Formats: sequence, C-alpha cells, structure tokens
Amino acid sequence: MINWSSLSAGEKVNALARPAMADSAALRATVADILAAVETRGDEAVLEYTRRFDSPDLTALKLSVVQRDELAARVSPVVQAAIHTAFANVKKFHEAQYPQDIRLTTTPGVVCEQRFTALEAVGLYIPGGSAPLPSTVMMLGVPAMVAGCERKVLCTPPNKAQEIAPEIAFAAKCCGIEEIYLCGGAQAIAAMAFGTQTISKVDKIFGPGNSFVTEAKQQVSQRADGAAIDMPAGPSEVLVLADASADAEFVASDLLSQAEHGPDSQAILVTDSPALVSAVKQAVTEQLAELSRNSIATKAMENARYILADSMAEAIGVSNAYAPEHLIVQCDNARELLPQLKHAGSIFVGPWSPESAGDYASGTNHVLPTYGYAKNYSSLGLLDFMRRYTIQELSEDGMRNLGPAIMQLADAEGLDAHRNAVGYRLNKLQQND
Repeated sequence: MINWSSLSAGEKVNALARPAMADSAALRATVADILAAVETRGDEAVLEYTRRFDSPDLTALKLSVVQRDELAARVSPVVQAAIHTAFANVKKFHEAQYPQDIRLTTTPGVVCEQRFTALEAVGLYIPGGSAPLPSTVMMLGVPAMVAGCERKVLCTPPNKAQEIAPEIAFAAKCCGIEEIYLCGGAQAIAAMAFGTQTISKVDKIFGPGNSFVTEAKQQVSQRADGAAIDMPAGPSEVLVLADASADAEFVASDLLSQAEHGPDSQAILVTDSPALVSAVKQAVTEQLAELSRNSIATKAMENARYILADSMAEAIGVSNAYAPEHLIVQCDNARELLPQLKHAGSIFVGPWSPESAGDYASGTNHVLPTYGYAKNYSSLGLLDFMRRYTIQELSEDGMRNLGPAIMQLADAEGLDAHRNAVGYRLNKLQQND
C-alpha cells in the first residue's frame, strides 16, 4: 500500500509511472525494417511475415465473403444473440453522435457552412493472440458503418489453419465488412498504410495492438504517403476510485478484468479507506486463483498500485494526474463526483457499472486513449470516421461589405496578391454600379 500524502513530488510521479515499454530504439528499428519490406515487396513481404509469426502454410491474404460466412455460421446461437445485443447498443449510441451541418450568415451577403462527410477508406486492425475480439470488430466496424465509409478493410492474424475466429467473422458480417485480410502485426499496418498488390491503401487506421502494431501506427502516421491513425496507444489500464462503501469483491474483479488483458496491463486502486485496501488485496488473491488466464493476470498485478489517500478530494487529484484509460468510481456519491473528474478515457459510475459493460455491450466505445493521453485525446467515436470541411460563398453585397476589411488585413500582413484578389473584384463592382 502506498500512502500518498507521505510521498515526495518525485515519488508521486514514480508511483503513477506506467509499466516500462520494450526497448524503444530496437522496436523502432525492427518496425521500420518491416515497413520498408512491405513497401518494397508488397504481398510477398506480408505473406512472409505472416507465415513466420502466425500461419506457416498461408497461401493467400484475402478471406472471401463466402469463407467469412462459413466461419460465422459456426458461432453458437447463444453467442450470436449476445453479439446482436451488443451490436444494437453500440449502433444506437453511435447513431446518436451524428453531427449537424452548420449554415450561417456571418456578414450580410457572406454565408459560411460546415459540413461532414465519411472517410472513404478505413483500416480496422483486430489483434489476434490468445483471445478472439469480436467486441473490437464492433467498436471499429459499427461507427465506420454508421458514418458511411465506402471501404472497411479489416486485418487480423490468421491461425495455423489459415482461418480467423468464427466470432470475429460473425461480428464482421454484422458490420457489413467484406474486405478481410489474413495478416497482423506491423506488416498489416504497413499493408493498409502503403497498399500492396492485394490490399489497397486506406486513409486512416484504427484499432489496438501490441507494441509492434502501436509503433507501426505511429511511424506510418508521420509519413506523407502513409495513413492517419485513431490515437496513440499503450498497454491497457484501469483506475478504481473507491471509498469505504465500495464492495471489495467488485473492486478486485474490476482490477483483474483489466489485468487479464495482458502482462503489461496496469490496475490501480485509489481510496481513502485502509480497510478497503486490505479487503481488496485478499479478494484479488482469491479471485486470481480461479482465473483461466491466471499467469497473465498475475504478471500484470505485479504492476498494480494500491494507493491510500487522506481524503476523496486527494484521491480525485491522484486520478486526474494519472489520466486513466478506464476510470471506475465506486463511491457513495459517485455521480456527484463527475464534474471533478477531469481526465479519463471512459468513466464507469457506481457499483453496478463494471468496465466489462463498456468493453462489450453498453454502447460506448472501448477504444480509448491510454498512457496518460486521456488528458488530450478522446475516446473513439463516430466523428473519428468522418472529416469536416467548410464552405464560404460571398454575393456581390457580401464582397462590398467585407472586402475593405479583407484588404486592410492583407495590407497589414504585406500580402499584395491577397489584397489584389479583393481589389479587382471591388473595382469590377464599382464599374457595374
């Protein structure tokens, strides 16, 4: 247990430090080599890496719609119903985010507009690994569908049988995704960013992944010939803000639901109750023993922090400083605390709102900023799959009314051609009057 008030400023920073990432210099170099190989050799390089890491006998990158549907048919009716429930809620929540166009007369004769349009081609990255993630397919596929993106390109690593999880195929079918490619890792990001003989280039890439995927997204986003990305990302994390009224079993289960994501996940409890800390530690030990992913969660809990604050006000300050991806508030007056909670990717209010709800089926998006980026990045939403642009139209009267001010500003900046573009028009209008 960490007693917050007894720490120096430097010790507080260390207490909230994220788990160390892999050797960044070596990671950057390795990913740069993969990007270069895919950019130069296209499909050949993607297949080579995919055979090495995922599916030794893979012969083709594309999964046909027929193959998608055959895989989707293997999903049990019970799981299909659960996916349909989640799909409906996520779709409903993202449809409510559809923006309104703006049309405004700023000066008589001057009309300004703001309009929104869907991105044309989006890349959706779905991680492979030890657990299929149909939920992530929905979190990316649903807003892409609601926005109206013409091309939805899904990349996910195949298994040794050259297939993907049936649940992923079923969720992709629900989202109307027909372009599915059997590749993962940095090579998949490169293929979507630069294009290959089989995979056409996309405009923006979405989705979580391991350190190689994260680094690849960062690198392609910095290139003019690459692709935009949704947000910077790191290992997943949760902070539980709790007072003495919190249920220790609930808190422990929330910490562990984050820990089982991966060994580099981080779980933090911040409370003003020493008794709760003791009870939660005991509950964590008991629940860990029952988890199928015990070894992963145990490793992650080595990065766990149990922080004791002098008051809930101080605890809130700790949470704001950490800026967690997931913030769970288990306090008597949880909703009343919302105005004070400045930085979090997604907030779960009260004892009956586990992180699992947002991860799967409540309707909110589970693609969230990590590593403190919640201070300046937002959770994924519909607008991330759209772009806005502006329109302006001046009538003759609009030019007469606004032209002199434009010319004065152009003079002030020493831009003669800007001034002339208005001056010639005003002269023409005077000749016609």
